[in-house]
Amino acid sequence: MVQKLFSLFLLSCIALSAKAQTTYLQLGQEDYQLLDKLETRQGFLDENLFLADQPVSRKGVVKFLESVRDLDFGDGVNDGYVGLTKIDEYNIAHAISVSGEWAANGDGAINSKYPWFKGAFYKKQPDLLHVKTPNFYLVVNPVLSLTGISEKTNRPNDPSSLLSSSRGVEIRARVANKIGVYTYFADNQEQFPSFVRDYAIAHEAVPGADYYQTPSTKTFDYLQARGYIDVAAIKDVVNVSFGYDKHFIGDGIRSLFLSDFSSGATFLRLNTRIWKLNYQNLYLELTPQYTRGADRQLPHKYATMHHLSINATRWLNIGLFESTIFDRGNRFEFSYMNPVILYRAIERANGSPDNVNLGLNFKALVARRLQFYGQAYFDEFKSKELFSGNGWINNKFAVQLGGKYFDALGIPNLDLQAEVNLVRPFTYSHYDTNANYTNYNQPLAHPLGAGFGEFIGVARYQPVRNLYLSGTLMYYKQGLDSAGTNFGSNIFKNYNNFTPVNPADPEHGFGLTNGVETTTLSLSFNASYELKENLFIDLGATNRVRKYENGSQADFTSTYFYGGLRLNFARRDYNFY
Repeated sequence: MVQKLFSLFLLSCIALSAKAQTTYLQLGQEDYQLLDKLETRQGFLDENLFLADQPVSRKGVVKFLESVRDLDFGDGVNDGYVGLTKIDEYNIAHAISVSGEWAANGDGAINSKYPWFKGAFYKKQPDLLHVKTPNFYLVVNPVLSLTGISEKTNRPNDPSSLLSSSRGVEIRARVANKIGVYTYFADNQEQFPSFVRDYAIAHEAVPGADYYQTPSTKTFDYLQARGYIDVAAIKDVVNVSFGYDKHFIGDGIRSLFLSDFSSGATFLRLNTRIWKLNYQNLYLELTPQYTRGADRQLPHKYATMHHLSINATRWLNIGLFESTIFDRGNRFEFSYMNPVILYRAIERANGSPDNVNLGLNFKALVARRLQFYGQAYFDEFKSKELFSGNGWINNKFAVQLGGKYFDALGIPNLDLQAEVNLVRPFTYSHYDTNANYTNYNQPLAHPLGAGFGEFIGVARYQPVRNLYLSGTLMYYKQGLDSAGTNFGSNIFKNYNNFTPVNPADPEHGFGLTNGVETTTLSLSFNASYELKENLFIDLGATNRVRKYENGSQADFTSTYFYGGLRLNFARRDYNFY
């Protein structure tokens, strides 16, 4: 598949005549929070962003931020953002600077006060190496991270001192004003908190990564490499990207469609933006679940996804999502290359062997401070069974509802967010386990899989321009399997091999949580201070309590404190499940 997709991409390159390629703002960047806030505070949706499809174009980001910055604030006339603070102005200037090649003057990166070696290095604040000529643009930055953790659990054999480090390089370029290039490479040695280590061992996967080694009982050693090239097939309308990276679809903390939780994947992306529409086609080469062992070539499975996002009004965005996961023995099913949303019809024409899903999402801006959003994901259901309330096994769907409150309670730069996620059992699973909604032993959507209800609350506060404070509360209830059972929470299992809740009526009686009911409560706090451009010091703490119904397993508690230093590196957040 890779060779064929790459050939298609090269044909697009050959046909290229426009000068509108771009690179994309990497997932996990603090700037996404700023973009979300400013769009809501200005009171109307911006057609340069479409934040539900991430990563977003750096070109679109800068165009939006410049339009916000240039508004005549507080004149009582225009519809723009009102109440821009000095901290907001600093954040806008910072965000434009790190994507300065797309500024109106073509060179928006802030000049360094103290460049190194007569301007050879750090000529610009964000960049170690910054080269700009009429036909070539290049940015090179080091990637460094060092984090220490002190953890105490109620298990005597868990290690108490943990250390993680990463080192690498990030490169962004534009060639002949026609091809955008991005690459990232980092070598990581990570010692997880105990509950994350338990997850990695149980799933034989490092969350967010692919191949790994274990040089010691508590150390996971892995490489992370991402990269792509991007061209404009039609100037300012269609962009084509090919590479290896992650994507995220949605406006929430979680995504029920596609999240950045699993490892990266080889992809071909066509993004079409016209009028009030953004239409994204994703073609992915994934890795099915496997058991670790000797080094060998792993098989592949494939996914195609469409997401149509529409600014229906100035304040309301709605979206339609469709996906199919399939296995053809390392062969791509080319009928799914069709860029029109009709996967179900194609899948039925192929004999209905694949995992086809539909989804709806929305985002609404209210009163310049509030944002409401949600997703509904449909794997399979019958309306008659759904409304009967009898717990039919094939009512497989997921629902998300959330809200954000910016500059909450009249306090500048205090932002609150709350989100609820409900996922019915057996959602995302399939009778062909190669076609389940996973990649590299990790869920493609929500980290918990299925059969749960979850609440997340987040408070973010920036009291001064370089200090970022956040607190997170997460609570969820999930039904788990005991030995030899399948009650629907484990999406890696064949859903045909289910365990009946009511043996007298095997297909009915399934609630949201079945099997061994567990509850987890997690409280965390983080403080990040920016010492220099993109150089952060992090301090934080997390307390986590996990309880099992009727004492079926020993309850688990963990409290850990951490401190770290990072440069051009998104903070590793372990509150993913």
